[in-house]
Amino acid sequence: MKQGRYKIIELFINSLRDLAPIVAVIAFFQFVVLRQPIPNVLNLLSGLLFVVIGLTLFVRGLEMSLFPLGEAMAYAFARKGSLLWLLLFAFALGFGTTIAEPALIAVADKAAEIAAQGGGLENTSVAQHNYAIGLRITVALSVGFAIVIGVLRILRGWPIQYVIIGGYIGVVIMTWFAPPDIIGIAYDSGGVTTSTITVPLVTALGVGLASSIRGRNPMVDGFGLIAFASLTPMIFVMAYGMLR
Repeated sequence: MKQGRYKIIELFINSLRDLAPIVAVIAFFQFVVLRQPIPNVLNLLSGLLFVVIGLTLFVRGLEMSLFPLGEAMAYAFARKGSLLWLLLFAFALGFGTTIAEPALIAVADKAAEIAAQGGGLENTSVAQHNYAIGLRITVALSVGFAIVIGVLRILRGWPIQYVIIGGYIGVVIMTWFAPPDIIGIAYDSGGVTTSTITVPLVTALGVGLASSIRGRNPMVDGFGLIAFASLTPMIFVMAYGMLR
């Protein structure tokens, strides 16, 4: 119990240290460049405190649950020896974590709103909702597919650079044919997928799987799944825009 309390204090101090450069930059431009007082100082300080506490609890939660859970399930599937169940789990993990990503939800809703304002779809709540849901499902399917490819890469020992280079060549080619109004959304979709929910579980899956397979190096083979999860949404969303 005491060790856990010390760990929380250590993480709290680390969170303060990590946020210090951001606070310093904002303070410098506010007081030196803009030369204006900070409005609602009390609210800003209390909000900053909440951010530090939230970040501390989030990191501690990752260490206690998500990372061990992902690694334990990777070990279990490796011992089970069923490729089909492993790939199904990888797809479901990628799809489930992505569809619940808060950042993706926000981007999809904003994209639907802007598309309606620009005349790209009917300016109704139903049309916007359907557009946002379609965009989220497309991205989630792409991440599920990406995790499957990443797991196969770990199992087969494929060099990551060749798969990544091939994927980005596909992105460049599709950019020439995709509608201009979907390209920016597609590129942003590659970033918002790798956020608070997806990254911990997917990383733990890759490291755990590479650690459980003889001849695989967790540092070489265990990482890289996040790169796939960032790459495939660009291709899938551009295809989604072309087919709409």
